[in-house]
Amino acid sequence: MDFITLAAERYSVRKFSDKPVEKEIIDKILKAGHIAPTGCNFQPQRILVINREDSLEKLKECTRCHFDAPCAMLVCYNRDECWTRPYDGNQSGIADASIVTTHMMLAAAESGVGSTWVMHFNPFKMREAFEIPENFEPTALLVMGYPACDAVPNERHSIYRPLEETVFYNEF
Repeated sequence: MDFITLAAERYSVRKFSDKPVEKEIIDKILKAGHIAPTGCNFQPQRILVINREDSLEKLKECTRCHFDAPCAMLVCYNRDECWTRPYDGNQSGIADASIVTTHMMLAAAESGVGSTWVMHFNPFKMREAFEIPENFEPTALLVMGYPACDAVPNERHSIYRPLEETVFYNEF
C-alpha cells in the first residue's frame, strides 16, 4: 500500500477486539518510533508500553479515552535531552514526541493494528500511576489493538477542508 492510501485509510479506532497485540508487532511499532526524526537527533522520547492487565486498569484511572484497548503506549519526552532553539528557548520535545507518535501510529496501521491518539488524559495521575520521573513530560497516549469487526471511522473522518484553505505559497 502506498503512503497516501495508508494515511487516508487509517482512522481513530475506538472499538477494539480483545485479541492482544503480539510482541513482534509491538516491537515493529516501537522501531518506527525509534527511527523517527527528532531535533538534532537528540532522541528525547521515552515510551511506556502498557499492555499488562494491571497496567491497563491503572490507565483507566488516568483517562476515560482508553476504549478498552489491549495495549497503549505513553509517549513522553525527557526535558533534559531536548534540543533548544537559541532564539527563544523553545524546546523540541512536544514536536519530537508528536513525530514519534505519528510514526508509531502509521506503523501500527500498516500492521493491521488500529489506534487512537489520545491527548485527553490526566498527566498528574499518569505520572503517579506509572512512576514517571519529573523530567519526563507525558505528551501523547496511543491506545491500540486490533479493530473490532464492527469498528468504523468517525463520520467526519474523510471530510477535509479544501487544500487552498490550508496551504499558502510565497510567490516568487
